[in-house]
Formats: sequence, structure tokens, C-alpha cells
Amino acid sequence: MTGLVIVVFMLVIAASGPFAAPEDYRETRSEAEFMRAAPSQEAFFGRDDLGRDIFSRMLYGAHLTLGIGAATVLVGLLAGAPLGLLSGYFRGRTDQAIMRAADVALALPDYLLALAIMAVLGPGLFNAMLAVSIGFTPKFARIVRASALQEVGQDYILAARATGAGHLRCLIVHVLPNCIAPILVVATLSLGTAILYTSSLSFLGLGALPPLPEWGAMLAEGREASLRAPHLMIFPGAGIALAVLGINLLGDGLRDALDVRI
Repeated sequence: MTGLVIVVFMLVIAASGPFAAPEDYRETRSEAEFMRAAPSQEAFFGRDDLGRDIFSRMLYGAHLTLGIGAATVLVGLLAGAPLGLLSGYFRGRTDQAIMRAADVALALPDYLLALAIMAVLGPGLFNAMLAVSIGFTPKFARIVRASALQEVGQDYILAARATGAGHLRCLIVHVLPNCIAPILVVATLSLGTAILYTSSLSFLGLGALPPLPEWGAMLAEGREASLRAPHLMIFPGAGIALAVLGINLLGDGLRDALDVRI
């Protein structure tokens, strides 16, 4: 429930942030007193090197950070789930071909694979999402395959086939709904990892490009002044940490709630 509260809070910020921000995230202040100004009543989270309001940039950037993480998981799920269903349902050569390809992809660490893909595609928020989602695809394929293997031998699948149901109907109507619970849990837990990966790519200058206020990019902008003006990194880092914590707590709760053995 704590994770759910945090996630709902983050979603509300992401949805209302651009409308609730007191200033535009691109608005700069050239006066010296605004440069790296400490938190105050006028700027709750202080200001950055260009005099921009960090609080406003955090509100604007919430939908970028959370949205790109959700899109990454969704793309990986949409690509990996059908492969896992086909592999677990048909087995045989189809299973061998798909799983060996997944083994090749899983032989490389996720983040290293994402960096290699970014080296080919170039920097950009969309490219970062695509690079991370490619690393998630074989994981979702393996998880869905394991769930499908447990279902294809059940009596209700044999009964459906006996009544004339084709392979496509069995996959979509019978097998897939019974794989939803593990897919939902793993997708929720993967969302926190996706946010960390995409934010770290932005931190390295490979994801969101200036002046987009993505939280990882904001961390990179404030690292040179981290000792003199620590608020430049504290608030974006706290935002990422809180989002990942809430998502992980929610995923653990969903796993317990959807586990029929408990």
C-alpha cells in the first residue's frame, strides 16, 4: 500500500506537473543572485546554473522520467510476450530458435547492451528508450514462456482443442489470460529498473538532451557544482530514488497478492 501511494503520487505529479509549475522550465535568469540560488520561498528547490527554477523543472520532468520508463517496459513487453507465447505453446524447433536467440541477448549485461545500441543509434530520448527495451525483450520472453509451458498441458487447453479451437484462439483466449499475473508483477518490477537505466543514460549525455528537464539529465547538469550547491543534485536524485522505491514496493505487493500459493 505504501508503494501504491507513492506511485499514485508520482503519477499525479507527472499528469499535473506542466500545469502546476510556477515557472516555465526553459526560463532563465541572468542576475547573479539567481545563479545556483539556495532553496527559498520563491524557489522551493533552489535554482540551477542558468537561474532556472528546479522545482518547476522537476514537475515538468516527471512525465518524461516516468513516461519513458513506462514506454520502455511496454515496448519490451509487446515484443517479448508474443515470442514467449509462441515458444511455450509450440515448443520444438520454434522454442529452440527463440530461446537460443534470447540466450545470446541475455549473455550481455542489460546496461552494456544498451550502451552498445546507443553507440549505433546516437543520443536521444527515443533511442534510449529503444535501447533499454531491447534488453528487456528476452527477459519477458523467458518469463511468458515459463508461464505458457505450465498452461499448455492443462485439461482446459486440451478441451478447447477438442472442440475445434485453433492455435490462435487457444493462445489469446486461454493461455494469455492465465499468464497475466506473472507478466504484471515482472512488468511492475522492471519499471523501476527501466527508470534507472534511462536516467543513467541521460546522466551520461546519451538520453534526454538539453533543455529537457529529465531527472537524470538534471543530475548531470548539477554534478560539477555538487559541493558548492548540493541542491542541484539532491532533488533530482531524491525524485528518482522515491519513484523506484515506490515501484519496487508495489511490485512486491502485487507478487504477494497474485501468488495463488500464499
